[in-house]
Amino acid sequence: MNPKSFNAWLGLYVSLVTVLLVSQTGCGPSYLQLRREGQRAMLNKQYGAARVLLLQADEKKRRDLQNLHDLGTCSVMLAKERFDQMNHAAAMREVDAAIAYFSRAIDAHPGHQASLEGKRIALKLKGQFDEALQQAEWAAEFVGPSAKQYVLLAAELEERGEFDEALVRYRQAVAVEPRNAAAHKAFARFLLAHENEEAAVFHLRESYKADPGDPWVVQELAKRRAIPALTAKREGP
Repeated sequence: MNPKSFNAWLGLYVSLVTVLLVSQTGCGPSYLQLRREGQRAMLNKQYGAARVLLLQADEKKRRDLQNLHDLGTCSVMLAKERFDQMNHAAAMREVDAAIAYFSRAIDAHPGHQASLEGKRIALKLKGQFDEALQQAEWAAEFVGPSAKQYVLLAAELEERGEFDEALVRYRQAVAVEPRNAAAHKAFARFLLAHENEEAAVFHLRESYKADPGDPWVVQELAKRRAIPALTAKREGP
């Protein structure tokens, strides 16, 4: 195990032990503590552990939109893992769980775009399940939540002034689809608005690499003389 993986594992282990010890003493962790640890596990792609924490959060606040969406996301990702392990029955159970969580989110907040997108992915996954058993490459098409979902959630949180939560969602967007130009562009906008120019330039460059023709991205990079030199030469006259 490399040091980075070990540290991630150790951090999650300590978090889970803390949750268990505190709950046994009768003074349980708060909803926000459970959410933070659950999101940390999601960022580390530890979806089983994340779901344990998010389910505890769900007991404390059953109609919370963000938590329900994340539970649906964990189930979609666990379904993919089960499929990769050729455990098709377990994969189907995870897909059904994902649909149920996204449905609860939509019932609580009708029209919520990120949850509608998540449910669409889960339903499509379920609808093509039989065919998937015959196609190993199918798994690559269903990598779980889309960057679009996370950008929608981030924008909603940003509008409400919940900037720390929005930051987490933007990070998730570019993590799940590292070559998504729109996700990097949205993250760069957020970072510029919050005076983090160094990080914003990084994501502007990533957006530019994926889509060199976006006028706003080109303009913002040009202002800062930050267009990647080799790419700029290739595109020049």
